[in-house]
This record gives sequence, C-alpha cells and structure tokens, in this order.
Amino acid sequence: MPQQLLEYRCPACGASLHFDSASQQVVCPYCDSSFSPQSLIDYDSFLKEDAKNTQSDPWANDPTRWEKDEVTGLNVYTCAACGGEVLGDDTLASSRCPFCDNTVIMKRQFTGDWKPDLVLPFKVDKQAAQSAFRKHLHGKKLLPKAFRSESCIEEIKGMYVPFWLFSSDVSASMKYGASKTRSWSDSQYIYHETSSYALLRAGEATFSQIPVDGSKKMSDALMDSLEPFDLSEAVPFQTAYLSGYFSDRYDVSADDSVPRAQKRFQDTFGRMMSQTTGGFSSVSLDSANYAERNNKREYALLPVWLLHVRWRGKLYTFAMNGQTGKFVGNLPVDNGRARLYWLLFGGLFAVLLGGSVLLAHFLGCGGGCI
Repeated sequence: MPQQLLEYRCPACGASLHFDSASQQVVCPYCDSSFSPQSLIDYDSFLKEDAKNTQSDPWANDPTRWEKDEVTGLNVYTCAACGGEVLGDDTLASSRCPFCDNTVIMKRQFTGDWKPDLVLPFKVDKQAAQSAFRKHLHGKKLLPKAFRSESCIEEIKGMYVPFWLFSSDVSASMKYGASKTRSWSDSQYIYHETSSYALLRAGEATFSQIPVDGSKKMSDALMDSLEPFDLSEAVPFQTAYLSGYFSDRYDVSADDSVPRAQKRFQDTFGRMMSQTTGGFSSVSLDSANYAERNNKREYALLPVWLLHVRWRGKLYTFAMNGQTGKFVGNLPVDNGRARLYWLLFGGLFAVLLGGSVLLAHFLGCGGGCI
C-alpha cells in the first residue's frame, strides 16, 4: 500500500510551496504569496486529512508483484497532486515527484520516534553553492581543465542531513609522565641531567549540542568539515521548512552514535588538558578517566548543499554548509600537469643549485658557503 505524502500547496492558487532561504518564508512561485513556517502548523492537519481522502492504488489487481526480497527497504509513495508514484528507501524523507516536480514530504518518516526535535533552516541558496564551487576551483594549478566546466557538475541539491546533538557535563582526571633535561660541561666532560615528574590533572567541562551525523550515506569526515553550525538559530521541527529540499531520516541510531560523541568530548578535553603541561622537555599521557552526567541528545536536521561532479568515471562529492556557506571537498590532480610542474621546478632548482656551487668554488670555500 503506498505511503501517504505530505505536500504543501498554496491556499491561494493551489501550486506547490517551497521554503525560501533568503526571506525565511514559505513562498508560492506562481502567485507570490508567502507564509511564515509557523503559520502553516494548523495547515498540517488539513493536509494530512486531505491526503487520506485522496489515496488510491490503481494497480491493486495487477498480477505482477514484487518478490519479498526485492521490496526490502523500499517504500512507494503516491503524489497527492498528480497521482504519480515516488519510490524511496527507508530513509528518504522528502523529494520531488518525477512527474509533476511538486515537492513531496514523506510524513511517515517524521512521526513517532523518528520525528526530529529541531531543524536549522537554509540561509544560503543554490546560486551561492555554485559560486562557492567556482571559488573553490580558482587558483588550483594542478586541477584538470575538464573539472572547470559547468557541464561536469552532475547534480546540486539542498538536503537536510540528520544529525544527533549530544550535550553532557564531562569530568576527567589524567596522569602524565614528564621530564626536564639540562646539560652543562667542564674542561673534561659534558653532563646531562634528566628529571622525571608525574603530572596529575583534573577538571570539568560542559559540552552543548555536539553534532554527529546520523546518515550512513554521508561521509563522516565531510560532515565534520562543515562545522561549525550556529545551533542557536535552530527552531522546533516544522515540516514547512523542508519544502523545496531533499531530506533524509537517520539510519544510524542515537545509541550507535554515542561512541563518536564521546570521542569528540574526550579529544577536545585532552587537548585542553595538554595545554596545562607546558615547561617540560617531554610529556606523555599515561592514563585518562572520564565520567559523564546530565546527558542529553536531540535529533536535528541541518542544511547542506551537495554538489556531485563526475570526472573520468569517478564521482567527486563537495558539500557546503547551508547556513554559513563554508565549502569543503577534495579535488583531483591532473597527473600530466603535475609531472610537467615537477620537471619545471626540478630543472629550475638544479640550475640554481649548480650556480651556487660554481659561486662557492669561485670564492674558494667549497660547498660550505652555500
């Protein structure tokens, strides 16, 4: 049975609405009506009831059926606007109808224990993502020429990525081994003295809303690189903010994300503590004990622009923070151009080195004058 879709349609003209990052309003591209996301909360109830009344399965009597193993993890959604079916996996939360291009939200993904606590609205648009990509390419001498072509951008999409936000009061006690070394000499001997110390450190720190992405589809390193997000601008979850964007439900649970959050707490705490151990010749950590209390976790959707570029059969993914505009992603290297640069710089270095050796020989000091 197809799942229900929640679709925001303009009360004035019936067209599909979308969230506009510039005005922070939900707007109609046809009649220019605009609404605040909060004003559409009551509209949700109407949409849900309307969706129930318009559901149908025109292929109920079709003898061709999916095999059980073929539909595992697959959901079928029906567009309320045109009746077309949208396919998605268990984590797909919003998309566009492939037939009428209306924005559709898989409302089942935001009910019960799947419903987010917070959403951080987009503040930068698609044009900003394109500009950031071009700026990212500027000045990269070893970049393949084909990569600079607009045509190689395979896809740009705004997506709300699921994140778990962890807060905790962390206390720690650490033991370091440290040493100081001094040297002196007399007319006969050179002396070295090493003194060893045990350093004990203890402290407390409060961590608030540390993000850990909850999607297996997203690279952890890529998502971590997009930080920081200003979570003070996050608002209580409202589906209106999703209109016009893609979104995913988490497929990494909060419990499975705890170890990553704890590692972030401990790595940060460790760096803070190590800054108190200056003045020694060497310092090494012998042991560390951590304790957490007042733990809290929240489920949030954070804005990310994703750009996919295909070059020589390989897909490169870039990401931009949809709130701050921070852009990250690794670029390929043109090996032919890299070899040319190595030859040029290698030859230049050889010429300079040869000239220095000749000058030293002319001055009569061998190679010691260089």
